[in-house]
Amino acid sequence: MDVLQRFLRHVNGDPAEAKFFWAGGPVEVAERTWFTSMFSGVTAFETDAGLVLVDSGLKRTAPMMAASIRTKTDAPVHTAIFTQGHVDHAYGLEAFVREQATPPRVVAHAAMPARFARYARTARHNAALNARQFGGTVKATEGAHADDYDTFGPPAIPPTELYTERVDLEVGGVRFEVHHCRGETDDHSWIYCPERGVLCPGDLFIWAVPNAGNPQKVQRYPWEWAAGLRAMAAKEPRSLCPGHGGPVVDDAALIQRMLLETAGFLDDIVEQTLEAMNEGSPPHVDIVHRVLPPISDSPWLQNVYDDAEFIVRNVIRYYGGWWSGRPSELKPPPRDALAGELARLCGGPGAMLDRAEALAERGERRLACALADYALEAAPGEKGVRKRVAALYRARADEEEGLMAENLFRSAAAYAEDGRPFR
Repeated sequence: MDVLQRFLRHVNGDPAEAKFFWAGGPVEVAERTWFTSMFSGVTAFETDAGLVLVDSGLKRTAPMMAASIRTKTDAPVHTAIFTQGHVDHAYGLEAFVREQATPPRVVAHAAMPARFARYARTARHNAALNARQFGGTVKATEGAHADDYDTFGPPAIPPTELYTERVDLEVGGVRFEVHHCRGETDDHSWIYCPERGVLCPGDLFIWAVPNAGNPQKVQRYPWEWAAGLRAMAAKEPRSLCPGHGGPVVDDAALIQRMLLETAGFLDDIVEQTLEAMNEGSPPHVDIVHRVLPPISDSPWLQNVYDDAEFIVRNVIRYYGGWWSGRPSELKPPPRDALAGELARLCGGPGAMLDRAEALAERGERRLACALADYALEAAPGEKGVRKRVAALYRARADEEEGLMAENLFRSAAAYAEDGRPFR
């Protein structure tokens, strides 16, 4: 199942339910302003000089979103603003400008070109990461839809103008504030149109626990993210067009609550993590289990995609080093050698898996999967071991609330079946 199919599997059929998996549009969020979404969102502001487009979607979904916007306006794209350099925000612009002779101005943060250069240098690495994160399969980097997450480098229409902290634009008599905020990425921007009261936070708001932890990706910044959300709330926007999920239209009170609750959620995790680190700098995994992420009934603070536990890891990574704090892991033995020794102590990989399956039956899947890893690494060529490990990870995936953890565990099952533990 590829990234778009897996996303659409979760889409709520009721367009009034503006949750993370919402797809639809165009929705009029203000005068001459429309929002549409398929996996990620695009906002189009019509001005007397042409459209100002915030984000552009995936290359594959952009034609559908462009067609959606074109049911409302034929105006050419004057300016595009990318909220970040991820493939679901900055790679679909071609679909919106195919019929126009003059290329658009493209505005982005100054850190974005370095992101594209990093993608190009680590293309196969990033393809593997996204295969696990979105496809949940070892072979997801092979075959169809490579344009979405298997090809890395700059988009076909890259930024033409870069800014550092803030830039104010005026297009056709309409003002746009573009603010930098390190959050999910170091090149992230949020955009506010004061005349129309519309806020475009990009992925700084996605109708879910913020994607501030992603275990495979580079550093994220939940403390600056929280400050950015408070700055957005201070603008008192009337409508909100998120990076993922449905819009909120003409409900300033709800938007205030959403932004400030999310900021408080991030601040709480950061403060708990730092407090735990300051108590003698214990091993990282001990810190993770000590921090208790806030529990909320709000639909925008559920582990739908990322996981609050992963955010703790990102805070530790920023303020701490790469060493886990366990003495044996400072200069560890090869994993397969350690796995072999542990398997021998247990009476072989089969006995280790017997215990893992018993633990899983009791609901202790974290322990069960830790033993399963060692069993697979000790005997990757044994088909029976591979099958049993894969079954444990599929069962664990079925219990996950967040799509990211679910996919990573399904990927682990696929790797196990291929006898390829973590490589």
